[in-house]
Amino acid sequence: MKTLNSVRDWMFNQVHSKNLVYNTCWEDPACDRKLLEFDGKSNIVMITSAGCNALDYLLDHPAQIHCIDMNPRQNALLQLKLAAFRHGDFDELFKMFGKGKSEDVKVFYHNNLRQFLPQFAQNYWDKNIKYFNGKGLRKSFYHYGSSGTFAWLSNRYLKARKKLYRQVKELFEAETLEAQAAIYNQIEGRILNPLVGWVVNQHLTMSLVGVPRAQQQLFVDKYEKGALGYIQECLRKVFTELPLSNNYFWRLYLDGEYTEDCCPSYLNPEHFSSIREQADKVNTYTTTMSSFLKANPNQYSHYILLDHQDWLAAHDVPALEEEWDLILRNSKPGTKILLRSAASKVDFFPDFVMDKIVFEKEKTTETHREDRVGTYASVYMGIVK
Repeated sequence: MKTLNSVRDWMFNQVHSKNLVYNTCWEDPACDRKLLEFDGKSNIVMITSAGCNALDYLLDHPAQIHCIDMNPRQNALLQLKLAAFRHGDFDELFKMFGKGKSEDVKVFYHNNLRQFLPQFAQNYWDKNIKYFNGKGLRKSFYHYGSSGTFAWLSNRYLKARKKLYRQVKELFEAETLEAQAAIYNQIEGRILNPLVGWVVNQHLTMSLVGVPRAQQQLFVDKYEKGALGYIQECLRKVFTELPLSNNYFWRLYLDGEYTEDCCPSYLNPEHFSSIREQADKVNTYTTTMSSFLKANPNQYSHYILLDHQDWLAAHDVPALEEEWDLILRNSKPGTKILLRSAASKVDFFPDFVMDKIVFEKEKTTETHREDRVGTYASVYMGIVK
């Protein structure tokens, strides 16, 4: 088993160290903004992911946003988006990141964006700007990268089942929550069938969508069906308890593109000028959270850690403790620390953390219920005493 786990970890690291993993963020920024209450003094430290949420946070006019990711391709994606805001127009931005395709993207990239990118981003997009050209089997940027590959395969599988695909489209167009829930209850068994269950319980599948072995084990420990049981619980919440009319996360998985009426806030035309004016507030760093804090000591107001501490807790407890120590040393009373987990209850917080922060529960629980993604079992917001 130890050898098998080593192979699985190697596979996950290969996926993450050599690919763009996330082509869009799968954390609901509306929940984050409601919970974290950014203002003009906010100095934010966050995991980059696909950069969408950093751009959404600019709508609250923070002082600075520091985006950190160990995968330079994730930062390259955010840098491309920032260049599109600074040196393009809204129409081209929406073609690329709304529709996921633009016939003129190569010319636009070389004439308007490339010269403003750092070296790694230039090299990466020189090779991969074709992701946006709308040609070939994959017509959308959102069907590239490792999670995008999974989305594309899922989309192909669903479209091959014409009746089921039609019913899923009806699900998204349902006019009431009751009608939406009724359709979902009717088709759930066909969506989450034994074949799908086998596929999603494979380590490679979970690696493609960014789920390390430690999180996969959480599914196995809690659900008889493993990852399928976890996904079933998530989908029931999203599709029977929340309206899909503004759920751009799952619509993107279905269609491979956003619409003008259902997209992230950073892709709304009324926000283009505001984000463009604030683009210089966003800084990117290809490093770990701990290394960033060692190199850039400050009294930060907010940390958004996503779910990476699930991995640290399972694989490197000393690194987890070091990260928390550095976070607390670089915080002030009132600093807010947001993290998510695949576990329904997190028990890995070091004792010294519990002594120095208090976890807000009421508003955190409320926003977690409103989360349109629904793929995290728990959310925690700690406030430094």
